[in-house]
Amino acid sequence: MPIKIAIVSQAYHPAVGGVTEHVDATALALRERGHDVTIITARFSDREHAASGAGHDARGRGRPGNGDGHRVLRIGRNFSVPYNGAENNVTVGFGLREKLADIIRRERFDLLHVHCPISPVLPLLTLQVAKQPIVGTFHSTVTSDLAFRLFRRALRPSYRRLDRILAVSEEARACVLRHFPGPVEILPNGVNLERFRPGLKRLERFDDGTPNILFVGRHDPRKGLPELMAACAALARDSVPFRLIVVGDGRLRHRIERMAGGVLQGRVHFEGHVSNEHLPRYYASADVFCSPARGGESFGIVLLEAMAAGVAIVATDLPGYRTVLTPGAQGLAVPPRNSDQLRRALETVLGSQDLRREMGARGVETSRRYAWPLIVEKLEEIYRVVLGGARTAGSLDDSRERVVALEPAQA
Repeated sequence: MPIKIAIVSQAYHPAVGGVTEHVDATALALRERGHDVTIITARFSDREHAASGAGHDARGRGRPGNGDGHRVLRIGRNFSVPYNGAENNVTVGFGLREKLADIIRRERFDLLHVHCPISPVLPLLTLQVAKQPIVGTFHSTVTSDLAFRLFRRALRPSYRRLDRILAVSEEARACVLRHFPGPVEILPNGVNLERFRPGLKRLERFDDGTPNILFVGRHDPRKGLPELMAACAALARDSVPFRLIVVGDGRLRHRIERMAGGVLQGRVHFEGHVSNEHLPRYYASADVFCSPARGGESFGIVLLEAMAAGVAIVATDLPGYRTVLTPGAQGLAVPPRNSDQLRRALETVLGSQDLRREMGARGVETSRRYAWPLIVEKLEEIYRVVLGGARTAGSLDDSRERVVALEPAQA
């Protein structure tokens, strides 16, 4: 039978980030399986719409303001807070508790799914006012545990309101379990294999025989773009043929653009926000996909998208990235903040078409284990168990951990 589901997330279009993409994809897949899905999130100011590209997600892809035809209820206003090397969304406004309680009471949802469930303000309020069963998904890993250490005692009553606790990776789960009891199950992010696939036509202006390095992501400090620019400058000084294509936007963009002069003049193309429709062709045009993040990455959605497109990868060796990337298999991994080793890895992959082909083929195989229909089928099973009363609020057990049955990344 169809389930009436509310997905609560402070990160949603036009906000950018992996959480936005996750919410949008799961809502669409749940709707396609016949469920009634409503997204509850914040309003955005005109300035925030303009700054974010008015409906573009973390990778710069375009979306309508409310996603792919989803029913979206907005309360309060979004306020962006720098934290953990990125911009984070917080919902503010008068009467938020009453407005949220009224929506939940009026809509009579069967179940609520709250993302980043102990984050202020909207997720925490949901745990406090909702009477229905609640599933929570944790997405993040943090570079500092100070906030958790300071507030975990105050947060525990709300945390115990969760009937089922999920994390997108082992790294995200470990972050939760350092401060709160289990069980915490792993249900990973997914990838749309209909959109991202091998064989798409390359963009004509980047199809001139010059090897293309692709970066897709926000221009936030933790994404490591300065290291990529330094590595590419070294490649240029060594007369290695390449072109760097940068998709996305963010607060560091002007600084990164200033680094594109000198030996990089004419080699770097800043594409800004790219529409949802056209983004797959950017992956199709790439010979190497590079994600030089410094830390704070719990998964690696962009890595999965590149793998699904059959593109070899060069990335930093982060625990979250190892969720999907096996170094030496789908790509090469280097230490974060090391532009010299990044340069060497890029030169190695750019220099061997056979290596790129082998890594791309392994990536395609890996991506198939993360198809959104498989992920959402597992999520639907979790919803039905929760609604069937197999677990009740407050029944958390420190002694057990669960992993949803999806195969890990492998060579």
